[in-house]
This record gives sequence, C-alpha cells and structure tokens, in this order.
Amino acid sequence: MITPRFHCTQTLEAVVVSIYCPSVRASDVEINVDETLLTVHINPYFLRINFPHSVLEDDQSSATYDPSSGYLTVTLTKEVKGQEFPDLDLLAKLLAPRHVEVPKQPAIEVIGSEASSQSELEELVDLTDAISLEQREILEGAENDWQFPQTIAGSSSPLQLSTKRYYGFLDMYTGYFTHVVHAENDVNELGSEAESCLPEERRAKRLQHEEKKWDEEHYMADYMDDEYIQELLAWEDLGLRDAECIFTESENMTMLNLPRKEYLPTELQQRNLYLTLLTLLFASAYDRRTTQHDPTPESAWTICSLIPAFSALDPPPYLSSENVPLSIPTPGFTDHDLASALMPSYRRSLAFPLYRSFAMADACRNDVAAVLAKGRRMVTRYLLEMKHVLDHHEVYYVYNKIWVDDFCVWIQASASDEIILDIAQQLKALAITKSMIGWNIENLEDAALVDTNSSDSDDESSE
Repeated sequence: MITPRFHCTQTLEAVVVSIYCPSVRASDVEINVDETLLTVHINPYFLRINFPHSVLEDDQSSATYDPSSGYLTVTLTKEVKGQEFPDLDLLAKLLAPRHVEVPKQPAIEVIGSEASSQSELEELVDLTDAISLEQREILEGAENDWQFPQTIAGSSSPLQLSTKRYYGFLDMYTGYFTHVVHAENDVNELGSEAESCLPEERRAKRLQHEEKKWDEEHYMADYMDDEYIQELLAWEDLGLRDAECIFTESENMTMLNLPRKEYLPTELQQRNLYLTLLTLLFASAYDRRTTQHDPTPESAWTICSLIPAFSALDPPPYLSSENVPLSIPTPGFTDHDLASALMPSYRRSLAFPLYRSFAMADACRNDVAAVLAKGRRMVTRYLLEMKHVLDHHEVYYVYNKIWVDDFCVWIQASASDEIILDIAQQLKALAITKSMIGWNIENLEDAALVDTNSSDSDDESSE
C-alpha cells in the first residue's frame, strides 16, 4: 500500500484532513474512525493517522473527493468542541502507531477464597518438608567439600552469549558493517572490527584515532592566519531568523517516508538520546557554517567525521561509570553532562576537518543552542537536512538507517519541547575551556603570541 501525501488543519469544531490520491474511484473509499484513530483506504492508498485527541464520525462529518485536484477531504468532528489539537504538522508523530498502555496490575484477580481443608494443609506441609530435607542433604554434603567451585569477584565485563554487537539508535541495529572492508567508508574508525567491537573497545579506538589525527601545526596555522575563519565566524544562519518553522512540501514528503515506529526507551536511554542529539546538531552546525549553508561534496564526510556515534559507533554518555548515579533523574542535565557530551565534538572539529578553530567550535555550540531554542520543529528541519545530505552519498547513507531516520521520528513523536528549551538555555551559558580539550592548546597559543611579539620587536629595532 502507498502512503499518500496529506496535511491536516483544524477549526474550533473539526479536524480537516486533505489527502492527495489522484485517479481513484471515490465510491471505493473506506473510512473508519476509532476514537483518536483515523484510517482511510482507497486502492492503492492507505493512510492511518493517530490524532492527539478523539474525533467523531457524526452528521457534521463529511468526505468529499475532487477529481480535478485529486484531493480527498475528510472532515471529522472534535469530541470536545474547541479543544486544541497540537502538532498536526508533525507528520511522523501523526503516523506513529497508537500507544497501548500495558496494565500494571496483575491480569488475574482473586474474586474470593475459602479455607483449605485440614487434609490439604497437611499434604502441603509434607511436600515442603520433603523438599527441605533434600536441599539440606545437598548443602551438608558440600559443606566440607574443598573442591567446591569458587569465583573471584571482579569488574569484568558481563558474559557475552552472542557474537552479534548492537549499535545505533537505542542499540537496535546490527549487521550493517559486515562487508565494510568492501566499501569506501573513510569515516569508519573501527575498520573490519566494526561488527565485533565491544562498546569500551569502540571508545578506546575513537580516542586513539583522535590523538593520532591531532596536528599542532595545522591548528596553529589556522589560529595565526585566521582571516577566513573570522569570515565564517561572522556568518549568520538566516534560517534561525524565522519566527515560525513551516515545513516545505519536500520536507513533508521526507517525513512521510520515515519509518513508522514506536520507541519505548528507559529513562536513562531517553537522557542519552538528548545528549546524542547535541552531537548531531553540532556536526550539522559546523557544516552549515563552514559551507555557509551551501553543502559541498565533502559535507557528508564532514558531518559523519564529527559525530562519534557515526565514526566509531560511540554515542554519549562519555562520563565514567563511577560518576553516574544508579537512579538518573529525568529531566535535568548538569553543565558537566552537557560539556562531556560535546567534548568529543570539540576535539574532532579541531583534529579532522579543513578549518580547525576553537572559536569555530564555540560558535557551533551557540548555533546548537539557537536551534534548540526554536523547539522540535527547527530541530526536525536540521535533522531532515542532514538526512538529505547523507541520502545522496553512496556509502554514508547507512548512518541515516541506523541513526538519523529514527531521530527524525523520535524528535517529533516523543521528545519534549520543555526539555529541549531547558537544554538550549544551559547550552548557551555553558563554558567549555581550552584546558578541557586535553591538547595543551592554551600553551601553544601563548607561545605563538610570544614569538609574534618578539618578531615585531626585532623589526622595530632594526628600523
């Protein structure tokens, strides 16, 4: 079945769904309404929309088809007149499966009980005693057995019962890098071991690769001769000027083709998704700023290289396990949480791409804060643009499959505007210092400035 193009509007009393289904017979249309769920079937199209509130199919409801335009217009009455239906422009949220609450109470309810007969009680006691005697014999026999197996407590990794390694969004994917040696994936830092590395091994390889790629001379060259860097820093993202984010027809079509999934992350997984989102937006902001929002053939490589979750399958959190409490409050991020999530992005922006500037990394952090401050719709737009860039690359499209597509759905259907806005405010005021990077940047810059001043003094003396 084909999911048709559609858009929704509302009045105080009704919701109107306009569905584009050209060259069909209106007499064949099947429309069903079940509380919040609307299904429309007209061969070869099928549409299922899950509204935030209930609608009714009553005498005021209607369905009309215009053969000249190809649009089927379905008008449904709101169960509560005047009720606002939010997010009717977030198509991925409307297309997501309806969430079914799982009952928390036991499925079996005790209606009544009566006292057991004396004989039944005596039988139960006899069975219990027999089991206890058998267990006691086993324990007594092993009490003085010095060959009894012993274990040593340690911090070893949990036993791996499967050779498969999972990664990507909520660790849902595996097998995407089985034949990576035959693909020209220049951002993959795990090589042929991408499908076999444990999470701690991925992180170790990522850190090792960052240290290897760090080039003091390249960084200092951009620091001393920063004319073009200053031009990039002065660039303004005009897309953030818009007071309201209204999706284009192309963006709506992309959202229609996103996977239809429902995500049930734990509180800890939910927190980690917000932190991973920061790294995606940072890479997008860097590419937009350095290309002045005119993507180049290198844009896909740049974006993937700056995201640890792509290049090394190593998403946040990057805090050591002993610093993470067993019970994580949600929402609520500390400055340390956000800084540790962005630290690899800063480091990679100083070690991999063409333009390497700490001031540029700081500008990208401010760009991410500005995007988040616009809410889920602007975040969705940035993710859709990233998806567009990667979809047009013959190798890096794989990162859409295991990360970006799911993020596009999750940000619309499950993410919280309140949490996003809170992170935006924190991120704007966040201070990430050069000393936190770990490459002795401040001393390098100070030494370069001393040499420059010495050279200027020598020139003045000679004159």
